[in-house]
Amino acid sequence: MSRIPRERTNPAGKRPGKTGRTGKDAPAVEPLNIVHGALPSREVILRFIADDPQKASKRELAKAFGLKGDNRVELKHMLQELEQEGMLQKNRKSLIRPGALPPVTVLDITTRDKDGDLIGRPAEWPEDQGVAPAVAIRQQSPAGRQGKGKAPVAGLGDRILAKIFPAVDRGGPAYTARIIKVIDKRRGASMGVFRIAPGGGGRLLPIERRGEEMVIDPDFTGGATDGDLVEVEIARLGRFGLPRAKVLSVVGSVGSEKAISMIAIHAHGIPHVFPPAVIAEADAAKPASMSHREDWRDVPLITIDPADAKDHDDAVYAELDPSPDNPGGVIVTVAIADVSWYVRPNSPLDREALKRGNSVYFPDRVVPMLPERISNDLCSLKEGVDRPALAVRMSFSGEGRKIGHTFHRIMMKSAAKLSYQQAQAAIDGKPDDQTGPMLEPILKPLWHAYEVMKRGRDRRQPLELDMPERKILLKPDGTLDRVVVPPRLDAHKLIEEMMIQANVCAAETLEKKRQPLIYRIHDGPTLAKQEILREFLATLGISLAKGGNMRANNFNGILAKADGTPHQTMVSEMVLRSQSQAIYGPENIGHFGLNLMKYAHFTSPIRRYADLIVHRALVGSLGFGEGGITPEEEAALDDIAAEISTFERRAMAAERETVDRLIAHHLSGRVGEEFAGRVSGVTKSGLFIALPDYGADGFVPISTLGSDYFIYDEAHQALSGERTGLGFRLGDSVTVKLAEAIPLAGALRFEMISEGREMPAAVRSFHKAGRRDRGQVRKKPGTRPPRGRH
Repeated sequence: MSRIPRERTNPAGKRPGKTGRTGKDAPAVEPLNIVHGALPSREVILRFIADDPQKASKRELAKAFGLKGDNRVELKHMLQELEQEGMLQKNRKSLIRPGALPPVTVLDITTRDKDGDLIGRPAEWPEDQGVAPAVAIRQQSPAGRQGKGKAPVAGLGDRILAKIFPAVDRGGPAYTARIIKVIDKRRGASMGVFRIAPGGGGRLLPIERRGEEMVIDPDFTGGATDGDLVEVEIARLGRFGLPRAKVLSVVGSVGSEKAISMIAIHAHGIPHVFPPAVIAEADAAKPASMSHREDWRDVPLITIDPADAKDHDDAVYAELDPSPDNPGGVIVTVAIADVSWYVRPNSPLDREALKRGNSVYFPDRVVPMLPERISNDLCSLKEGVDRPALAVRMSFSGEGRKIGHTFHRIMMKSAAKLSYQQAQAAIDGKPDDQTGPMLEPILKPLWHAYEVMKRGRDRRQPLELDMPERKILLKPDGTLDRVVVPPRLDAHKLIEEMMIQANVCAAETLEKKRQPLIYRIHDGPTLAKQEILREFLATLGISLAKGGNMRANNFNGILAKADGTPHQTMVSEMVLRSQSQAIYGPENIGHFGLNLMKYAHFTSPIRRYADLIVHRALVGSLGFGEGGITPEEEAALDDIAAEISTFERRAMAAERETVDRLIAHHLSGRVGEEFAGRVSGVTKSGLFIALPDYGADGFVPISTLGSDYFIYDEAHQALSGERTGLGFRLGDSVTVKLAEAIPLAGALRFEMISEGREMPAAVRSFHKAGRRDRGQVRKKPGTRPPRGRH
């Protein structure tokens, strides 16, 4: 038996410092006993993963404990049980303790400790996991690791990609970090709302919850007027009193939508101004040459996009397969803008694109990944203009099976620019002057090819979660006009399926060439989430099989059973919540939702950096000339994948928060009015209420529901009164009154008007079982309701 000392956790497996004792007062740490070749206990497994998250995959654990044969199978079952019980969760290819930081994380450096060392916190952190953990930043020597290369150096306000380690020091943060690279050098600017102060000058009201109010002297207002959203820099920090600031720029009135989207851009650190070197490189770019290209300008490829699209990065064409060996088959061609020709590795354009990761879409603006000279001009597949592209020709059998494909680097000329609605109208018998001549030679073959491809899709059975997507429509002054749910047309589905198949071809080709790449990966639901869903479905009389080999069609069966019932929306939302989040990674685990084994994003290189990497990999591995992937990029794919996955989550959060702020501003003048809503979330502290007509949601604190004891039942997703038996479940239709709207925070607070409904017998029996410890809360007289979002 070998005894390996472990100094990073206490005997209970808790993080150092959690007990409030440090130094000599801290409890002694027992060594971790490992018997090589013997199956370890659950406690040892959890200790080992907490101490050494870099070796927390099933393979590494088996290697560390010397397990073979049946013991490896038992280890797999033990890890599945720990996942199901919520003791572990998957993070990309490894396992981590719930609430723990993954081995590679994006951090924002926010402060210094008492010794002057930098402290960072995760750039993105789920609200339901409390305060984000602090991380001590280890600065390396200028020579870097092992004296090789130049170590990255970071400072306050910077955003970094970091390697995470459990802390050894019990008195400090729970983690330490080594800087992999500095992502963004953020200038010391803050944003807030300017309010005029009596006697001149003003005050800055922060837009962030933890922001600090500042004083602005009369000489430093920068022309700001009362209610303006402004960017400021600190002019002086004194030992006493509020900091004093200087206005750098006036973004606009907080009443405008432009200002609301700028709040999200600032709050999430999204780069939105291109540096001069990037603009200069874009402006100097010349049209692509015919070097290593096939001339496809006679192929009638067309673009089908939203009516307001400014860039067009994909074009399609379809025809019957003339081969006698493929009766009833079709050939589908997808051409994608050749961004790799213009954006070369490690150029100013490339470095800025990686820093952004993706384009970000707000109701009033787009923050593009690439400058307009590239995205809207040279790389946009404009109608009637020569444009470089990477194309894939795919052959499908009459049953919808893909039987082959080839990639080509081409020069093309789009035959037409159509909107989804325009193309659909032509197919539905209402062509216009543009689509009329195209109907027989171009549009009908495309729709026929889609019908063939759909047979393969139906056989594949991807996850069929059809949640409505709402679109914000603005007035000319930038304020909200209305919220609509655009119809989902066959034209949308046609383009979607053709793009999916092109992405599959990219992954298959690069794997065949043994070329490193970044996959789009989507893991299946964790066992813990499956168990939560299983308990919930059981309350509706719907069964979910146990086991770790769930497929997308298992969930489709659940959705089919709920279709047309009062529980349809509720079941769809619970199935959605059970799913993992898709990310990017250099190691393939497949795509659960699409039910595909090989999948890589290839079709949107104008707006996603992952697609640009895949384009470069194809150019390099297929010998297509200039712009291929470099060895340095191949070596950094793991870090690049981690970065762009984080940036994608950042963009999603910024887009969502902007819509929340915009709708809160729109409703701020309607406080006191009643609205029809639906219970979209149930927590121990209250109910989330969605307003379907607005695409917004707000919160009803449990302390305002009534004088009854309300008990939270997670399995039934319900809050119910112990005395009355009345309560609310996920999906219930309710009437609420708007009690408060906070536009800058995007928060709505409601008061419940509906009385609640009688809970099912299973919920009432939950009360009688005496399990009130799962969330019993009683309204306390005189208690102020919580404010804002929870």
